[in-house]
Amino acid sequence: MINNYDELVEKAEGRNRLAREIVLDLIESALRAADPKTAVKKTLILKGDKLTVNEKTLDLESLNRIYVVGGGKASGAMAEAVEDVLGERITEGCVNILRGTKERFRTSRIELVEAGHPVPDEGGLKGAKRMMEIARRAEENDLVLCLISGGGSALIPLPVEGVLLEDLQEINSVLLRSGADINAMNAVRKHLSSIKGGNLAKAAHPATVVSLIISDVVGDPLETIASGPTVPDSTTYRDAVNVLKEYGIWDTCPEAIKEHLEKGIKGQRPETPKPGDPIFERVFNLLIATNRIACTAAQKEAGKKGLSSVVLTAYLEGEAREVGIVVSGMVKEIAYHNNPWRKPIAVILGGETTVTVRGDASGKGGRNQELALSTALGIDGMEGVAIGAVDSDGIDGFSEAAGAIVDGQTIRNAKKKGLDATEFLYGNNSTAFFESLEDCLIYTGPTGTNVNDLVFIVVI
Repeated sequence: MINNYDELVEKAEGRNRLAREIVLDLIESALRAADPKTAVKKTLILKGDKLTVNEKTLDLESLNRIYVVGGGKASGAMAEAVEDVLGERITEGCVNILRGTKERFRTSRIELVEAGHPVPDEGGLKGAKRMMEIARRAEENDLVLCLISGGGSALIPLPVEGVLLEDLQEINSVLLRSGADINAMNAVRKHLSSIKGGNLAKAAHPATVVSLIISDVVGDPLETIASGPTVPDSTTYRDAVNVLKEYGIWDTCPEAIKEHLEKGIKGQRPETPKPGDPIFERVFNLLIATNRIACTAAQKEAGKKGLSSVVLTAYLEGEAREVGIVVSGMVKEIAYHNNPWRKPIAVILGGETTVTVRGDASGKGGRNQELALSTALGIDGMEGVAIGAVDSDGIDGFSEAAGAIVDGQTIRNAKKKGLDATEFLYGNNSTAFFESLEDCLIYTGPTGTNVNDLVFIVVI
């Protein structure tokens, strides 16, 4: 699963090598636990003409048609699993998947449309239009299965009337570099979209809608995951404008976006569907995979290796470089004082940090690489420790790496090459730093899932 596993451990020695191996094994166990196909097949159980979805049973004989729509980084594997369960019972479907991954999946009833991430593109727009066409055809005795996973906010773009795809691309790029968290970003996205913020459910009404959701958001708020296409939206146009103003974006954002949001505040544009709206009476949103499930699987793996372990949190947030300082402090406390846990131990954290670009915007990296680089500075010279930070989707920020692994030798190796780690860190250029070292970047390729970020601390 980690394509360059051997390269990441072969140059390390002694206890650092062992610590690195354990971290990499924990990463792989966590990613296996978040496998979308496994999650779908645990949720959808077909026996004869009865389809059980968690505790709800549907009589397929009473249904006229079954449609499948959705999108996200895990949705290709989810679509494949749905076809394995329902096969020719599926009338038709359309699911947007990450560009460059189509050859990994085999479906015959569900069309897989490649789309761009993190910046939306024409492919995503084409697929989103097709989904809405399918949803609007659904009638009362039809079932619409929605496959939703992280990344759907970018992968399913369908701008409101008057706003162009180019406008969405611009505002999305700016939001990603602003330091805004996912909840804030998606408040904006939902109010610029004809499919997000409950609008997909609105289009499918009065059909029965079942959404299978894989979470990539801290705390698993359903309305935020992929901007909640089938979930009531509690945010407003005013909230969207406030986000843009808070992060200094409002004055420079495209005029079409400003005009739309201002009209929304004045009541001249329809709001997104809200809690209590009758369109949601036959909508069932089910969470089938989460960051915590992945963390718990890694914890079990650590136990098999003879380590004590703790899932410290699945709610990790904050500026990546600042979180790295906290992580390095935790490592020192454990290593030097066996407090609050005795070594050998694995400490597991899940969630999602943020990066505020402070350099000249030419740097390349991601929040996990930046966290790892910050941690490396704090553990310089230590033995028997390793820290790995990865994005579960296999793509960290704008790089091709899933994240990075560091130990007490990382900064010393950098100094031998004449690299100033602090300069790279504060230039938001962590990928270039780790590329120079050749034994830190973790490559998995797109994993086909997305349950947020994972951080592993091993002290032996």
